[in-house]
Amino acid sequence: MSLRIVVTVKYVPDATGDRHFADDLTVDRDDVDGLLSELDEYAVEQALQISENSDDDVEVTVLTVGPEDAKDALRKALSMGADKAIHVEDDDLHGTDAIGTSLVLAKAIEKAGYDLVISGMASTDGTMGVVPALLAERLGVPQVTLLSEVSVEDGTVKGRRDGDAASETLEASLPAVVSVTDQSGEARYPSFKGIMAAKKKPVESWDLEDLEIDAEEVGLDGAYTVVDGAAQRPARTAGTIVKDEGEGGKQLAEFLASQKFI
Repeated sequence: MSLRIVVTVKYVPDATGDRHFADDLTVDRDDVDGLLSELDEYAVEQALQISENSDDDVEVTVLTVGPEDAKDALRKALSMGADKAIHVEDDDLHGTDAIGTSLVLAKAIEKAGYDLVISGMASTDGTMGVVPALLAERLGVPQVTLLSEVSVEDGTVKGRRDGDAASETLEASLPAVVSVTDQSGEARYPSFKGIMAAKKKPVESWDLEDLEIDAEEVGLDGAYTVVDGAAQRPARTAGTIVKDEGEGGKQLAEFLASQKFI
């Protein structure tokens, strides 16, 4: 038997960089370095572990939607050990929201062929966490989300979801969509051999026409959610220093009371 796993990944602005909005109130991705979303690395890791622990022939494909630079996210996933990659790039995708993104991903996944889709629990830029559920709805398959442990056996995906008070064991028949948390296991670091091998792995490039999607369905014009306004965060002000010259405790209490902390 064979198992086709598609891992959805996202190229996001580096959280340590100076992130801000562009003039059209979309995230300015040109003035800050980007990288593979850290939460998606866990999804890639789980796909690779399933492949390594399976007796079946497993193919791991990584899929992203984004600009030219998004190929860097694919290369990182390929260097970790994924087999091939698909990059959906189109100028009309600029400003696409989560609902539009789920449409593009679903069309690409159907075109690629799949048995299991694995996603991170959320992206590190938008942090909405809704795309896996939207994907499952569009594909018409079960969803098993927020897993800290995942495995595949006999046409069934199984996993553990940890809550505050208890853990649940869940399963679904394939095909299915799952998402994994940052508690699912540390993602491997690409080896030099893996980095070199990634250069020879296939990366397909598709656009909206390839996926038979009208431009009006995506982008800012097709978005269900938009940013109406944004303002820079005020600069941090200097803190208040209380010098203890015998009445430090009293001064501290008065300060906390004035700020309504006590």
